[in-house]
Amino acid sequence: MSVGRWRNLTITLLVLAGCVNYFDRSAVSIGNPAIRESLHLSYAQMGVLLSAFAWAYGLAQLPAGALVDRFGPRRTLGVGLILWSAAQISASFVMGFNQFIAARIALGLGESPMYIGGTRVCADWYRLSARALPIAIFNASSALAPALAPPLLTMLMLAFGWRMMFLIAGVAGLVVASLWVAFYRAPEDAGINAVQIALIRAEDRADEAAEGRSRILWLLKFRTTWAMFLGFFGVVYISWLYATWLPGYLETQRHLSVASAGFWSAVPMVAGFIGAVAGGVFARILGRLGMEPGPACLAPIAAGMVLAGCCTIAAALVAGLGAAIALMAVGLFGANVASSCGWALAALIAPNRSVATLEAVQNVGGSLGGALAPFITGMVVQSTGSFVPAFVLAGAIAIASAAIYWAGARRPVGSSP
Repeated sequence: MSVGRWRNLTITLLVLAGCVNYFDRSAVSIGNPAIRESLHLSYAQMGVLLSAFAWAYGLAQLPAGALVDRFGPRRTLGVGLILWSAAQISASFVMGFNQFIAARIALGLGESPMYIGGTRVCADWYRLSARALPIAIFNASSALAPALAPPLLTMLMLAFGWRMMFLIAGVAGLVVASLWVAFYRAPEDAGINAVQIALIRAEDRADEAAEGRSRILWLLKFRTTWAMFLGFFGVVYISWLYATWLPGYLETQRHLSVASAGFWSAVPMVAGFIGAVAGGVFARILGRLGMEPGPACLAPIAAGMVLAGCCTIAAALVAGLGAAIALMAVGLFGANVASSCGWALAALIAPNRSVATLEAVQNVGGSLGGALAPFITGMVVQSTGSFVPAFVLAGAIAIASAAIYWAGARRPVGSSP
């Protein structure tokens, strides 16, 4: 099989896995009111439940990055897919709050290698200057699935209940796991000749770091690493505000029915999917205009987060439902432009064998944002009775993250501390 066909197969498998990944993450937010009523949970408890996944996911990032760099993405993602699918299936049988927390923690551990490993796969198959677009297409699955999840999962839940919704999503993960293990191969194992592999590796930077903990300590010497850590906190914070609380916000604050909230939740998510793909397109256009790959990725991150922050604040304050949905759609478009380019950035500014570990460090910051966003939102709504302060806070965090990226992530990792 040619390099082009291997690349198409690889991206298809990654997008499938990424979609299942986010379907599983989204199930709790889609089932939020029904789960809350069935298990007799408060808003604060629901915030903790929505956060449990992100805490486990975040704490597992550095070990997951090291595992991907050590054992490769085929084995690491295969095991992760099986673990998270089993966790999703187990959630359909929980009888109380603590059991549900345990299932979400297991889901977070299983999903932790997904986007780190997927970015490493793109770095393995594409030369450095061509990586932004395939990474953006893969990362777009993190927006495509939330766009599809509200109507599809809502239909499943209304037809069969929230427990069956979890069970079906988990079984889908096991199917994708079998496809990944059966069909994915690294270039060295796919029969690609040495000349073609050399062309892929020609633009890679030399790797000065050792393995494991030494690699992490080496990365932490650089200002760029810390800017990516702190900046991605804001990217994921605002994304997870939408991913975890949007249906509940529309039902509670905007007084929509479950079915209507599921439908209207999809509109910002579709815009987010478009933004995720557009991020890679913007980076490629800037590259063709003469910008280096790193800065060409950094500029859309900063611009996207400013747009996301301003629109999220405006959406919280506007009176009409249509205007709020439109503003949230533009805001999530900007956030996913930034997310897409944020994932691509590590593959452009780090040595190839350090990509997964740098992604892990960045995503620890992102996971912290993902853990705090639903928890803080739940606490704010519990104490104030309104989502407005939570949306304004998320907007401010997004704008701050844009400034952090722009000020701190301009140099490639390894160029200077």
